[in-house]
Amino acid sequence: MGGSRSAVKRAAAAIDRLRPPPPGLVVLIYHRVGGHAPMELDLPTPSFEAQMAHLAEHAAPCTLDEGLATLDRPEEAVGERPVAVTFDDGTADFVEEALPVLVRHRIPVTLYLATAFVEEQRRFPGDGRPLSWGALADACSTGLVTVGSHTHRHALLDRVDRRTAADELDRSVELIAERLGTAPVHFAYPKALAPRDPAVEAEVRARFASAALSGTRPNRPGRTDRWRLSRSPVQRSDGMRYFVAKTTGGLWFEDAARGVLNRWRYRGSRS
Repeated sequence: MGGSRSAVKRAAAAIDRLRPPPPGLVVLIYHRVGGHAPMELDLPTPSFEAQMAHLAEHAAPCTLDEGLATLDRPEEAVGERPVAVTFDDGTADFVEEALPVLVRHRIPVTLYLATAFVEEQRRFPGDGRPLSWGALADACSTGLVTVGSHTHRHALLDRVDRRTAADELDRSVELIAERLGTAPVHFAYPKALAPRDPAVEAEVRARFASAALSGTRPNRPGRTDRWRLSRSPVQRSDGMRYFVAKTTGGLWFEDAARGVLNRWRYRGSRS
């Protein structure tokens, strides 16, 4: 698996050299930090530290709201490429491992929260410990953390009906507003799977100012649907070379290959 993964990254980087990514808002996805689980989406803390140091020195890290504002400008007026950092799910390592690094480098972040896991203190797949509402409130007090919705039970909205989707979204919004005092205005689709049913997508668009998928490409000013934002997943095997490429919107081919695999991998899942 490691060899094929490296081959896809090399091919994606070669394609980028032939067709460099255009300017636009880059949104990075993280899941876990600490390197405790043997999974691609659990980064060792030193790797995350090096990545955030790179963003602070060489990029234009911004809040998601600031990044979305650039989408209304002419492409030539965007200037330095904005980069927004986001996390999915709500595991305890977000506050224990990632947040101290983000605070140290003053990097704002949006955490898309699957609220049932926090409310019920239920472990995430891969033995991920959920954070607590109290820890999350403390994180928000730094002024760097914005909390968005990731549904209530991490439901895959490409395989539920409209009523189920509405219930998932409403419960998530209600809990975040109750526990943290501010209703979420941003949303990310679990597993980055877009709904097949336009009625389900309409429920998302009615509740949020943006919704994120995958895509590993820049969100271009004047050409981006805010409810179908592209995000670039950061993986342990990226190292600094491929991480830097992703901060400029590169490696779209890798994501295209992953999308085909994920449709097959999650074909029988509901969350």
